[in-house]
Amino acid sequence: MIHDLTELTHVAQVLEEAHCLLKAEQERLEKHYGPTPYGDTVAGSPTQTLHGIRDLASAVTDKVKWVALAAGYAAVGLDQRAVHALKLAKMNPVSFPDGADRMARPLGADAIRAMEMVRDLGFFNEGVRDAIDVAIAAPEATYPPADWSTYEKQLRPRTPQS
Repeated sequence: MIHDLTELTHVAQVLEEAHCLLKAEQERLEKHYGPTPYGDTVAGSPTQTLHGIRDLASAVTDKVKWVALAAGYAAVGLDQRAVHALKLAKMNPVSFPDGADRMARPLGADAIRAMEMVRDLGFFNEGVRDAIDVAIAAPEATYPPADWSTYEKQLRPRTPQS
């Protein structure tokens, strides 16, 4: 067998625990903010905060599913499928930890704990771990940006001047 089912089980369980923390944080924030206006584009606003926590929870759920699928394939001897599912599981999670960039500060304890659990798991690449540290340490929400032109310039790859 190509995969260590004990390790895959551990990864899935940690990710599921992180997901449960994020769902608890989402429920807390939904009660705290109540109905929010759609289309609010101010970083850290109630709408963006709820959008961010939903993104975080959804991203972790997707990774739990891929890990579980990899484990299932490995358990029944479908090694090529297991390798493919594990590759997808290990890809950088979409909107994690980026969802936190939308959220008002201070971040809730459950959100922070969930991000720390994912970071400490060591399952994703170093870039994800570093991004989690940056997201936790950020003093305020940064997305969506107030000035899109400056934001887009910062995203463009730097090229040497000719």
